[in-house]
Amino acid sequence: MRMRKVVLAGVVAGVALHAWPIGVGPSRLDIRSDDVHFPTVSGYNLDREELIFPRDFAGGLNILFVPFRRHHQATVDTWIPFAQEVEATRPGVAYYELPTIDDMGMLRRTLLNEGMRAGIPNQTARERTVTLYLDTKKFRRATAIPGTDQVHVLLVNREGDILWRTTGNHTEAKGEALLAAIEDARRDG
Repeated sequence: MRMRKVVLAGVVAGVALHAWPIGVGPSRLDIRSDDVHFPTVSGYNLDREELIFPRDFAGGLNILFVPFRRHHQATVDTWIPFAQEVEATRPGVAYYELPTIDDMGMLRRTLLNEGMRAGIPNQTARERTVTLYLDTKKFRRATAIPGTDQVHVLLVNREGDILWRTTGNHTEAKGEALLAAIEDARRDG
């Protein structure tokens, strides 16, 4: 029995030491006001790079997919071809997947991120998937997201202003509404 404990402790220590260089830290969450906005958050993408949003958004306008549960990926996947087309045809627009999860320990964060990394070979998807490990209630309050039962789709500028939102699967009507919001933001910006 003692030998099993020693071996198990060795395995855990080995995993921890191996994970250390790729360890995923907790996300930072900075809520600047009581007004609805996309707060300053940090997270690691699946290329193990830390990004801070809205500062590091690639676009002046950014389409954000905010899933809260693993099975939400199927909903996000209904939007990706549309988001890729929008990004390719409208300069200054980028999209991101921001899985949003309550914070957990470093080992669990790292294992979850590395599991997602292993399952997503597409380089662009790895760069654009940034998991947020934070207080989801505070994040949802700042962004006026009422619950975690659906994927929320947001159009956000670099200042963190939320310019448009919807939930659920992509539909033609939702896509048209998003394009109209992009055009309105460009006209007003």
